Amino acid sequence: MLMLQAARALCEFLLGRLAQQELGVLGLLLIAAVAVGVRARHTGLAVGAAMVFTLLMIQA
Repeated sequence: MLMLQAARALCEFLLGRLAQQELGVLGLLLIAAVAVGVRARHTGLAVGAAMVFTLLMIQA
């Protein structure tokens, strides 16, 4: 269980760093929106933010 939480935290950290490097503050806001949507069980917010993030990362 601890390894799963550590791996998840590492992935969140690395994804945040990549988003900040490529997209700046907007990337971090989108990652935060995905995390909030998943934790609050708002699938529309999570899926929408993930789609926008993916499209922006493809173009960056």
